Amino acid sequence: MDVNELPHCMKCKGEGTLIPLSDYGRDGAPITYKAWVCSNPECGFNIRIDNGEISFGRAISHSHK
Repeated sequence: MDVNELPHCMKCKGEGTLIPLSDYGRDGAPITYKAWVCSNPECGFNIRIDNGEISFGRAISHSHK
């Protein structure tokens, strides 16, 4: 995916870009684009998939793993 193709964040009216994040599942299988977060730190918008459910707006924090 080209950086010019990334969507602008609608919450902060395009001041930020939505950045895709990937992860690994319990069995080590890759989960591509598990979450999208706004690049504008003042906005904080995020959307993610957890156990097949979509959630958004949760507080973003660092993992302790």
